Amino acid sequence: MDQTAGRFDFAVIGAGIAGAGVARELAREASVVLIERETQPGYHTTGRSAALFSTTYGPAPIRALSRASIGFFRNPPKEFAATPLLSPRGVVMVARADQTAHVEAMLDAVADRGAMRRLPAKELGAMMPLLRPGYAADAVFEADASDIDVNGLHHGYLRAFTAAGGRIILDGEIQSLERIDGGWRIGTRSRDFEAGTVINAAGAWADEIARLAGATPAGLVPKRRTAMTVATPDGVDAAGWPMVVDIEEQFYLKPESGRLLLSPADETPSPPCDAQPEELDIAICVDRIETAFDLEIRAIENRWAGLRTFAPDKNPVVGYDPVMPGFFWLAGQGGYGIQTAPALARLAAALALGKPVPSDIADEGVSTDQLAPSRRRLAA
Repeated sequence: MDQTAGRFDFAVIGAGIAGAGVARELAREASVVLIERETQPGYHTTGRSAALFSTTYGPAPIRALSRASIGFFRNPPKEFAATPLLSPRGVVMVARADQTAHVEAMLDAVADRGAMRRLPAKELGAMMPLLRPGYAADAVFEADASDIDVNGLHHGYLRAFTAAGGRIILDGEIQSLERIDGGWRIGTRSRDFEAGTVINAAGAWADEIARLAGATPAGLVPKRRTAMTVATPDGVDAAGWPMVVDIEEQFYLKPESGRLLLSPADETPSPPCDAQPEELDIAICVDRIETAFDLEIRAIENRWAGLRTFAPDKNPVVGYDPVMPGFFWLAGQGGYGIQTAPALARLAAALALGKPVPSDIADEGVSTDQLAPSRRRLAA
């Protein structure tokens, strides 16, 4: 198609990490326009993520996509990012006496990968001196878990996309999607575009985009996640501490930029919106953190919320719509979108171009049946 006339092979809706990643991959072989409803890319979810890279986090397809992303994170393309995308952190998952069965289940799930080990009480206390003695009856440690430079990853994709000739449209809220001969007419606030294929990477708005296109929604549910930062205790250097997560994800604590990043790990269903933290969630977080840690929270320095959008089975929705021609889903990444972004971008681009699953991703156990919009569990 003639890109200069507003006609493209692909129109990617949503310039968060999913849209930016697949747009960059597609732009190597096709003309692509990346359309973002806000005035800056990644405003809603990507820009509010406190992402940790872990190959043990999430259901089996997510863990496989994460493993397939390791190579990119450790060795990104030349000039993709000015600094490393990963930095060492480690993550400890703690369990109270009533939660120890979850430890066994997690160790069983990753037994063939050797990614986690049980942590003796003495070692746990040395790693996380703020944890109250006797709070944790059991714990596991993943040494390879790393902080992700979310901004570096996201903007690396955006730079690579524009360098490949891709076009980014900001403040481009989608107002209409109309089937035409050879593809779609996409109406935005300012102008229309035409494309052979629409890639629906609209995050919390993905089902709304599907409705505009006349496709059946996937049953996606945006869920609010609250986070805040507080000061570290006086005289304490927390920089080398691991992230600490409740085994059932009832809270987490993570050192970040000289402060402590806290969350109640809430998953409150929400309509698509500019999510804001609620006082009840803040209070729940403070209570859970002060119960587990010898930490008195006197002031909250910053607070925010973001939306993580899930399909019913917690796996992403990736592939062509089974009924609507030229409508491709890339949505429902939940809380795993950053850590799986490199593999998911390559997988989605391959499928959109009619190519097979890349061999290294298939070798990790990822199959299109697990992610396809037509999968039976999704419709349940």
